[in-house]
Amino acid sequence: MTQHVGARRASLLNAALDAAARGWHVFPLRPGAKRPALHHETQCPHTGACAGGHVKWEQRATTDPERIHAAWATGAFNIGLATGPSGLVVIDLDQPKEKGCSDAPGGAAFFGALCERAGQAVPATYRVRTTGGGHHLYFRAPAGARLRNTAGTLAPLVDTRAWGGYVVAPGSTVHGAPYEVVDDRPVLELPAWLLDILQAPPKPAAAGFRPVAPRDVSQVARVALERETTAVAATGEGGRNAALLRGARAVGRFVAWGDIPRHVAEEAFQEAGEAAGLPPAECRTTIRSALDWSIRTARPREAA
Repeated sequence: MTQHVGARRASLLNAALDAAARGWHVFPLRPGAKRPALHHETQCPHTGACAGGHVKWEQRATTDPERIHAAWATGAFNIGLATGPSGLVVIDLDQPKEKGCSDAPGGAAFFGALCERAGQAVPATYRVRTTGGGHHLYFRAPAGARLRNTAGTLAPLVDTRAWGGYVVAPGSTVHGAPYEVVDDRPVLELPAWLLDILQAPPKPAAAGFRPVAPRDVSQVARVALERETTAVAATGEGGRNAALLRGARAVGRFVAWGDIPRHVAEEAFQEAGEAAGLPPAECRTTIRSALDWSIRTARPREAA
């Protein structure tokens, strides 16, 4: 073992022990990556911890210093933090991943807008910067609440990790970039207004939704609008915001080219978003942001 690798392993071990000291359950991830380093069920040897059957990462995550020392003694593993067993709900404010989206709004902007609409300040809690430029906001799960992971339920590019999920813990590095604590204040309990949103039963899609088919647009633009709005209306809880954002962005180029009047696209996606069960104000914010971005970044028709 080289001196550099040894120092890196020791640093990760200390970070894993620090997390465990907070009561957070950790497990090893592949060095420099986000995937669990534990064997998959299909390769389970059914020995040791798995003698009675395959044990997954969530069950193997631990706060036991001896087990942590033993695991990190074998390699410079990144640190996975199992949110459910740790009593945590982590809100993941992601960044757009599509090419050419450097100036598009990210999860932090959408989450800030959600807080503003609710008349709340962005909660000041333990915060970690991720390698992709996003942030993780850590919260204590309220007593008696057993939340699951969500994707886009709160807002576009805003996911949550709870039972069944994990996050990469600070001290880890991916592609040479670190996960860093940027606010070390105590972890807040998840605010009641956010808990209400995450616990709200999904609204069924409105029956009989029919996509708008304006007569004064090109065939290609009309087909795109019908396809995207139908997909939004049919999306279930957990992905509705993301589907609305993607769909409005996809159609936005036709608005930029003058093929679809903006108000027609806005009305079509508003109807589709509400049919999927999204609040009207949330639909308007997402549609406006998506179309603004598409119009600003659309390539000329001949170059598309």
